[in-house]
Amino acid sequence: MSCSIKVKDRVGTINPIFTCQPAGAQYVSIGVKDCIGLVHGGQGCVMFVRLTMSQHFKESFELASSSVHEDAAVFGALHRVEQGVDVLLMRYPELKVIPIITTCSTEVIGDDVDGVVSKLEAGLLKTKYPDREVHLIPIHTPSFVGSQISGYDVAVKAFVEHFAKKEAEKNGKINLITGWVNPADVTELKALLAEMKVDATVLFEIETFDSPIMPDGNHVSHGETTIADLQSTANAIGTIALNKYEGAKAAQYLENEFDVPAIIGPTPIGIRNTDTFLANVKKMTGKAIPESLVRKRGIALDAIADVSHMFLAGKKVAIYGNPDLVIGLAEYCIDLEMEPVLLLLGDDNGGYKTDQRIVNMLDNLAFEMEVITNADFWELEDRIKNKGLKLDLILGHSKGRFIPIDYNIPMVRVGYPVYDRAGGFRHPVVGYEGAIWLAEEMANHIFTDMEYKHNKEWVLNVW
Repeated sequence: MSCSIKVKDRVGTINPIFTCQPAGAQYVSIGVKDCIGLVHGGQGCVMFVRLTMSQHFKESFELASSSVHEDAAVFGALHRVEQGVDVLLMRYPELKVIPIITTCSTEVIGDDVDGVVSKLEAGLLKTKYPDREVHLIPIHTPSFVGSQISGYDVAVKAFVEHFAKKEAEKNGKINLITGWVNPADVTELKALLAEMKVDATVLFEIETFDSPIMPDGNHVSHGETTIADLQSTANAIGTIALNKYEGAKAAQYLENEFDVPAIIGPTPIGIRNTDTFLANVKKMTGKAIPESLVRKRGIALDAIADVSHMFLAGKKVAIYGNPDLVIGLAEYCIDLEMEPVLLLLGDDNGGYKTDQRIVNMLDNLAFEMEVITNADFWELEDRIKNKGLKLDLILGHSKGRFIPIDYNIPMVRVGYPVYDRAGGFRHPVVGYEGAIWLAEEMANHIFTDMEYKHNKEWVLNVW
């Protein structure tokens, strides 16, 4: 059969799958300790991004806005950056890192953010804060190109480029660039590395996003990647970036600038890709894969065998969300004998057409698959409503929930953001634990759908 890759054939967007570049940069900034991102643009450029983060994690995050208004279109708004940096440093005595994240409005009017950083370093920081360590990092993320995915990629590179510092000796660690994941994914990845006795600098360390309520009061959610961690990336024995579109630029920069070998992907979703991830770690570090991980793999295989052939095989699936996540989920679904018939990638990245993972699917599919780039949710609804697409399951984040509701199709919430199901960020998608959760979650949704629709629920009685 065939896999067709095409761009959405409409100019406009009806209900987008992704949001804009600054959102990705803001997600990176909250993963760094003693850091508050200053978003140079309208207040909504922070408010709505922060709202989505709070909806997803059920926590509060600290982000700042230069709060640009109409007069900036005529007179410029760099003074708002200067005021914003000063206010942040006065209000937060422990603050050390301020990424200045541009938006569409400030890029269009031509504000020279790099220039104002130089001005602040030569002026305000030396005269008013001479005894403080302060890092100002310009991050250019115009909203009229790319998406939250490219914004994340640009921001990771900007942080690494600013801090990475070569020392005489290697630090014995690997750099692990996780991409846009949940706290549970970081926990699972660290557990896999711990089993192999591999020390890693995790970019970004976001386990603490799941903040506790303590007797002495609530904790503000924030990442734990330190300046020292970022500086040490230049001295690692290698870098593994789990995703091609979320962190690969930084991995390639470290390789080109500091001769730190880089391995890009695959995203360790499912058994096959997790096996490859562990093999890459073994290759990079020389550490053996222990029997304990072989056992974890066996448990995952057993869990998959319990549900795959009887309940998941042949089920037609549509998947949307971040591209590395979507492609990884599609590969896993194929391994489970499912049929991912529609993949929706929601931005204007022209590289998807030549992505080797998608190209490889062309030669191995026994069904028709359609991949739509620059897609929106209308593409999914149009195929269900007007083109007769029959689906057994949809995988994606909460923004697309109305389509499965309207057309009575079961949907597994996965990706970002998920805010209409509790605790999604506490379940890993990557690794062997993630493979178990995904297979069982998909099966459970299909079981519920069988019962609700009185469709083949008898199968459960003879299982």
